[in-house]
Amino acid sequence: MPQTPDQARFEAARGSILNQDSRVDRIGTLGEKALHAVVKQYIEMDLAKHEKKLGNFVLDIFTDDRIYEIQTRQFSKLAAKLSVLLPEYPLTIVYPMPARKWLLWIDPDSGEVKKPRLSPKRGNVHTVFSELYRIKQFLQHANLSLVIIQIDLEEYRLLSGWSEDRKRGSWRNDRLPLALDRELLVIGPLDFSLLIPDSLPQFSPVPTLPRQPGSTASWRRQA
Repeated sequence: MPQTPDQARFEAARGSILNQDSRVDRIGTLGEKALHAVVKQYIEMDLAKHEKKLGNFVLDIFTDDRIYEIQTRQFSKLAAKLSVLLPEYPLTIVYPMPARKWLLWIDPDSGEVKKPRLSPKRGNVHTVFSELYRIKQFLQHANLSLVIIQIDLEEYRLLSGWSEDRKRGSWRNDRLPLALDRELLVIGPLDFSLLIPDSLPQFSPVPTLPRQPGSTASWRRQA
């Protein structure tokens, strides 16, 4: 896995997944969601190491000495794998999330795709906390690490919601990666302190954790 954001490698992975057919034709037809597929190829270009079976589990990536599991949400689904595999193998959870996001709305009746609109929301790394809570019993395990990858992307949504403009309650069809922004490697419990906002207020009797000495995590932004 690259230790720094590698835009050329990311572009190669993106092209391999998305350029096989026209972009719009592939929306909703991929056997695997585009974001997941691109990130998997970015992490490991050797397809022979993808979707490897180990015991009762099928792994996203298995390099013979490390497991990578790509998870965009619902970390609780990893609990069974973590419980069985962590004692035997180093395992890295890869968490891709938006940096900037362009919304494209699809009319489900005509198939028309509206022009992209940049969402005012920006990716916030602290959203990972709600997912980490779901696997809190594993966070101190020596074999567990985490990679957070922020990616500029296009998000395609069907105009299928319950509001008058059909946007609220709409269904997200797919997310197509555009560019790699930055990534954070978290190795060990000390590094998790980097994810805690400096502005977080302190509540007695449980204090907030200071940034710990010896932390190895650091943001690496694509130039």
